Amino acid sequence: MADPGTRTTDPEARVVHPIEQESFRRLRARLDTSHFPPLTRAVVERVIHSAADLDYATDLMTDEAALEKAHRALHDGAPVVVDVEMVAAGITRRNTVCRLKDAVSGPGLTRSAHAIRLAYEQVGPGALWVIGCAPTALEELLTLDAAPALVIGLPVGFVGAAESKAALRESGLPAVSNVSEKGGSAVAAAALNALLYHPASHSVAHSVPQAESHPAPEAESRAGSPSKSKEKS
Repeated sequence: MADPGTRTTDPEARVVHPIEQESFRRLRARLDTSHFPPLTRAVVERVIHSAADLDYATDLMTDEAALEKAHRALHDGAPVVVDVEMVAAGITRRNTVCRLKDAVSGPGLTRSAHAIRLAYEQVGPGALWVIGCAPTALEELLTLDAAPALVIGLPVGFVGAAESKAALRESGLPAVSNVSEKGGSAVAAAALNALLYHPASHSVAHSVPQAESHPAPEAESRAGSPSKSKEKS
């Protein structure tokens, strides 16, 4: 089994394709992200880029200080755990742990939840968890004493997705989540990739294609403006 903490490529050596550069140029022409702190901006822009959905600017919720700690842990080799292979497929620059193939469902336990248990038994505390599919995977993670470096909780669906993400925020764990039912494997992988591509020097110009330099304000819990999107109880 591959070491889940192995970095396969130097993020500062990543070559950005012209199509990606143009995509980010068009994104910024339609949405001003310059007010976000550096890592929050990187996450917000890459999630929007992955889904072509500008609403994530106000739907995503995270904290710059939590992202900074997670970024350090990631670049120091912390394990990355994913809930499904589709998330793993989107993370091409780091080996990941996915135990879904080994998991089985049982009374009161989904296969996705069992996979989370198996993964925790393998990696222990301090991992980064990337959940983009099953709400029950996120719910199971919250029952464990996983002490995560970060939980990227972006499961999708009409049943349990918004509720599981609300529970993640209420848990106080360091997290990236969103308020609505939307999410998915592509956006979850994109959030992790934003941290992977962001070099240890925290130079936005390297992590976000053709980004401009702006003074970073204090981090806020919601990536976007609270007035544009309100969390439902």
